[in-house]
Amino acid sequence: MKENRKEVLYLVQIALYAAIFIVLDFISNMIPFLKMPQGGSIGLSVIVLLLASYRLGWKGGLTVVGISLVLMMISGPPFSQNMLDYFLEYVVAFGVYGLAVLLPTFNVKGIPIHTGIYGTNFIRFLIHWAAGVWFWETTWSASFAYNAPYMLATTIACAIMTPILLQRLKKI
Repeated sequence: MKENRKEVLYLVQIALYAAIFIVLDFISNMIPFLKMPQGGSIGLSVIVLLLASYRLGWKGGLTVVGISLVLMMISGPPFSQNMLDYFLEYVVAFGVYGLAVLLPTFNVKGIPIHTGIYGTNFIRFLIHWAAGVWFWETTWSASFAYNAPYMLATTIACAIMTPILLQRLKKI
């Protein structure tokens, strides 16, 4: 009986994270200054993917990412040149957030430093940077100039909000 209850709670948490992700992604895409013209935005929604990874483990995190990607496809067409570009810039780039929990967390003077936040955002940036050159046919410097600002802003938002929300969720 207890085992079934835990499984149901786990599934409800996955559904809740995915639902919050799609709402935040929709909001990010509706606010013009958060959105880039050829795809990419300041990713408030990826905070939810990080939370899912830290709270549910990497398997739960990847499950939330998978469901979220399906919901993203329903909410609007992706900005991609072909299936390989879609796989790289969406499946792989967002999939790394599900693995954030695998990177260590350090305490510096009692403040947790979640390296998963920085590592996953950096990997996602590298993927978008390379894809800008390979698929969007820009120069390395142009791709860097396009992707760096919104990925830096996303990293800052994640670095501020994720630890605060993790601390609050610990109490629940």
